[in-house]
Amino acid sequence: MFENLTNKFEEIFSSLKKAPSLDEKQVDEGLRGIRTALLEADVSLDVVKEFVNNVKPKALGKEIVRSTSPGQMVVKIVYDELISLLGNINSEINLNAVPPVPIMLVGLQGSGKTTTTAKLANYLEKNKKKKVIMASLDVYRPAAQEQLRLLGEQNSINTLPVIEGQLPADICRRAVSAANLSGSEVILFDTAGRTQIDLQMMSEIKQIESIINPTETFLVADSLTGQVAANVAKEFKNTVNLTGIILTRSDGDGRGGAALSMKHVAKVPIKFLGVGEKIENLEVFHPDRIANRILGMGDVVSLVEKAAADLDQEKIKETEESLKKGQFSMEDYLTQLRQMKKMGGIEGIMSFLPGVSKIKAQMDQSGVDEKIITQNEAVILSMTKKERNNPKIIDGSRKKRIANGSGTDVATINKLLKQFKMMSEMMKKMSKGNVKGMADKGIPPELFNQLK
Repeated sequence: MFENLTNKFEEIFSSLKKAPSLDEKQVDEGLRGIRTALLEADVSLDVVKEFVNNVKPKALGKEIVRSTSPGQMVVKIVYDELISLLGNINSEINLNAVPPVPIMLVGLQGSGKTTTTAKLANYLEKNKKKKVIMASLDVYRPAAQEQLRLLGEQNSINTLPVIEGQLPADICRRAVSAANLSGSEVILFDTAGRTQIDLQMMSEIKQIESIINPTETFLVADSLTGQVAANVAKEFKNTVNLTGIILTRSDGDGRGGAALSMKHVAKVPIKFLGVGEKIENLEVFHPDRIANRILGMGDVVSLVEKAAADLDQEKIKETEESLKKGQFSMEDYLTQLRQMKKMGGIEGIMSFLPGVSKIKAQMDQSGVDEKIITQNEAVILSMTKKERNNPKIIDGSRKKRIANGSGTDVATINKLLKQFKMMSEMMKKMSKGNVKGMADKGIPPELFNQLK
């Protein structure tokens, strides 16, 4: 998400940072670039105008003139304004009510409401330790209720049994009774959507709201819809007591305009981002971290949190023990590669690192891509246990056999062995110091050594 915007902002700030001082003409040029970048990212025109109007007077203020690094100050001003636009603090989900806490999800058909309901339930059970029950109120879309039931079954989440022909209002009342009987602490109501906003849809949602009195009402919106998402947010805000937004498919949107527009238009915080198809692919929205990503500053905090959630802690400890002894085998390397795949591969990790566009450009020039992980994994799996433990014994004939087994060539085997040797030497040096940080992140450093 925000990839296109990040690239444009990095270009704009690169020239501003080099300037020893900034005059009004330079600021205007920079702001013109920012305005164009935001519009191309599908941010609504009203939001762009307000954003630029807020930045300009600050960029021309005395704090810029007196600054020893005016370009850096402009970046700081834009950063602060981005945080203000996205929401000054991340808003926790509100569970402060007598159980079972009712939470309603609304939105247009196709926005990902049902899948998001299951993701949110999984998040609440895994991260908030709450017992959740899901209830589908979508009696119109064929198999909508069955879809939620299957998601619950596949992920061990309690789901209200379906009774054919029951109306949404009756399902709401039955869900509350079922939650009380089962000891559920949270009820998630997956409401019906439409292909477009209509009076019948809004009337039904208002009725459901009056029955369940939700603590949270989340608008689930597809980030790929850009400015349309902002208009949808406005309509729902005018109909129900909207308390937050969940943006879906944010991993497939390189522009990010919806995120920058919706909070401003709906006047409610974005609380979660859907970042993939898996049940665990739901991230808490942190405005400051998103602002960092947009400006190419990286998001190392989220990377570490992701590593802690995704990685196999036992494998990490095993690797850590090997490193402490100054040992590093192909088995350890294979573990690192697999841990990296779990974190989304090179692209997944790169999106959290500072200066991502420059790093990606270097990777492209060096021919480094996602295939290298799968390729190296295949090569190591084609080695015998003895070869993995002692790669020094791999001679010409063994290289040919490994190349044939992995569908590669001898040159690829030589390249991997060279990378492994460099990494082993580095690990021996690290064994005298602190190895925990690198082991925790599960990132094979040799992938980045290729960029040097």
